[in-house]
This record gives sequence, structure tokens and C-alpha cells, in this order.
Amino acid sequence: MAISLDEANKIVAGAIAKANELNIKINVAVVDAGGRLLAFNRMDGAIWGGAYGSQGKAVASAAFGRSSGELQERSESPIMKGILSAEGGHGIPSQGGLPVRRNGVVDGAVGVGGGTSQEDEDCSAAGIATIS
Repeated sequence: MAISLDEANKIVAGAIAKANELNIKINVAVVDAGGRLLAFNRMDGAIWGGAYGSQGKAVASAAFGRSSGELQERSESPIMKGILSAEGGHGIPSQGGLPVRRNGVVDGAVGVGGGTSQEDEDCSAAGIATIS
């Protein structure tokens, strides 16, 4: 089942709520299973580079069905580089992106950029929790 726009917006809102709790400013992106953007939001005061980081983390997580942080240690492998290159180079294997799984299938992913790596991942998890 694909992530609906309503669900994507709930994920964004949940990630932002967690960011407010942590007193940080984030960018949050939700992508479908093919890594294409469904929803995005940049909080007032969030760094502009986080817009690219959040989307890239979500793309990498959707492509490999894993947290983008798990991919970081394998980022130099020929397979990882080849897949991300073939995809267009949009994926960023760095902590902060998590897949959205339902019934064992990756339906998409969420990525956050703007906090520490762990804060970004925590915000992604909080967003996903809104639809679980």
C-alpha cells in the first residue's frame, strides 16, 4: 500500500512536533517507495542545506529498505555507489532517514536534516509513529 498524501503530511507533522520538543529546526521529506517526493517542509530557521539532506536520506532509505545510517558504513562499496549513481545521485547514506514498512514491504521513507544525526533519526521515527 502506497503512502497517501494525508499520511505523508501526518509524518511531516509528527517529525516537526518531535523537533519542537527537542528545540531544533529541521527539514523533513517523505518519499514513496520509488524515492519520489510526496511531502516536504522546512521549519522557519532551519538550515537550507537540510532541504537536500532530508530528501537524500529519504531516497537512500527507500532505495535500500534500511535506515540511512546503516548505509553510511557501506557508502564506499561499489554496489552502493553504483545504485546511487544509477538513481541519479540523489541518495545520501547518512543517519536521519528511515523506511516506512507495512506488511514487510517498503512503502516509502522519511528523511530529516537539521539536527544532529541522532536527532534527525529520532524525528523521522516520530513521524513514522503517526501512521503506525
